[in-house]
This record gives sequence, C-alpha cells and structure tokens, in this order.
Amino acid sequence: MLPSGGGAMLMDPSDTLILLLDHQSGLFQTVKDIAVADLRRNVEMIAKLATLLKIPVITTASEPAGTNGPLMPEIHLHAPHAVYVPRKGEVNAWDNDDFVAAVRSTGRRTLVMAGVWTSVCVMFPALDARAAGYEVYAVLDASGDPSEMASRISLARFVQGGVKPISTNALLSELHRSWARPEAAELAGLYALAAPNYAAVIESYLRAQQAARDSV
Repeated sequence: MLPSGGGAMLMDPSDTLILLLDHQSGLFQTVKDIAVADLRRNVEMIAKLATLLKIPVITTASEPAGTNGPLMPEIHLHAPHAVYVPRKGEVNAWDNDDFVAAVRSTGRRTLVMAGVWTSVCVMFPALDARAAGYEVYAVLDASGDPSEMASRISLARFVQGGVKPISTNALLSELHRSWARPEAAELAGLYALAAPNYAAVIESYLRAQQAARDSV
C-alpha cells in the first residue's frame, strides 16, 4: 500500500510490469561494462522482488536455440509466475505481436525493462514502448553491453527518448517504499543482493540484538 503525500513521481507497484529481455548465456559472454556475476545477481534480485510484491513478469529470448543461448534459469526459478513469450527471430521484442499483446493484456502502463544488450535488446523495445504511450524505466545494472562506450551512449539515448534510467537498488527501494509492511524481513534480504555490503549491516544488527537479549 502506497503512503499518502509524497511519491507522486515514483512508480506505482500496482501499475508496474517487469520485462526481462534476452538474459541469455551466450550474450553474457560479450558483456564488458559490468561484471557478469553482478549482472546475474541483480536480475535474480528483480525476479525475487517481483514474486514478493506480486508484480507480473514477462520474459523473452532471441534465438535461444542459437549462439545467443538459453535464458538464465534463475529468472523463472525465482519468479515462477513469469510468462515467457517466444519470438520468431525478431531482434526487437516490440516487433513481435505476441510480446506486445502480452504486455497490453496486463493493463499496466509502467514498464520496467532490463536485458542484454542494453543498447539493443532494452533500447529498441523501450523506445517503441515510449512511443506507444508507456512509462518506461531501464534498469542499467541488470543489463549489460559489450563496452563502456556502448553503455554511455545507451544512457544518453534513453534520456533523449524519455526512458528513465534506474539502478537495481533504486528499483527495490522505490517499489518497497515502507518498512512497515509484512514482507520487511524478506525485503531486507533482497537489499543484501542489490548491495552485498548491506548483508554485513544486517549481520551486525542481528548480532547486537542477540547480545542484548543474552545480557538480560
């Protein structure tokens, strides 16, 4: 439940749809602007967040039987409700009528996209979705590109096209919004994925709490 007052410029979880595009094993081998382990961890966090907050997820892959490889299994493992939409060779997922129909069928108008490559697999459908009237966010550290230059150019084009860049940690916080909710402990665990050093914060806090109880 969203708090009253602030947050007018933040995304509404009840209107949000997550699109995970082409996180494929072959493409991961070309990613140079982020460590692949970090990229996969961030995608895993998004899948877990979607399940925890009951946010729909659509996945797709370009030629999964070819050199681009299959989707990383963690997505559907941690978001079993995710809907996979196969494509017929289209590089741009928005060129696939089934994919667009799946997006429209949710009735949600805020799209959160991540994928590999950022400059192609995220960029193309993000710009097309903006043209179709959707609010679009691109999760840059849950996406990857072949070079730092490609990543910088992608960021500039996103901003020019009205696509809002966001980080995994910011996405988690924006959808989380309040610690006064029953999933608070599970959400804290997700912060440890998005910001691994936060795991140490949690461990220190729990140890201090235990020491306080032991001293009574």
